Amino acid sequence: MAVAIDQPVADFQVQATSGQTVSLAELKGQQVVLYFYPKDSTPGCTTEGQGFRDQHAAFQAANTVVFGVSRDGLKSHENFKAKQAFPFELISDKDEALCQLFDVIKLKKLYGKEYLGVDRSTFLIDKDGVLRQEWRGVKVPGHVDAVLAAAQALSKA
Repeated sequence: MAVAIDQPVADFQVQATSGQTVSLAELKGQQVVLYFYPKDSTPGCTTEGQGFRDQHAAFQAANTVVFGVSRDGLKSHENFKAKQAFPFELISDKDEALCQLFDVIKLKKLYGKEYLGVDRSTFLIDKDGVLRQEWRGVKVPGHVDAVLAAAQALSKA
């Protein structure tokens, strides 16, 4: 079953960069931002990641931990993270379990060909593991600021 606003998100365990296993249950007490992006080291995904990087201290101040999620492998993620100096971890979702939980796999078109790809989406989960906000079909400009404002408002609530 896919996630829904104001409903608890099912616990998950996934592999991330820096040899970490990320579990939603272990993040209780902190807000969580999961931003799903199509591919490491592509222009839009790089710009989006840089936005989260540049606002990392502000997210931390709002008791919010950020994770990038794509279907790329850990080796690709480690290179992308190091090259862009991301201070947050990237989750590898090769089996698409997280993508399916958050329903971000969509039919896309590129050069007339249809394929299933990750729809750029971001989710804000509160400190109790409840989904509070979602952004789907994200356009990168201004997006990180919108997520940060929502995280700050939620941390004050």
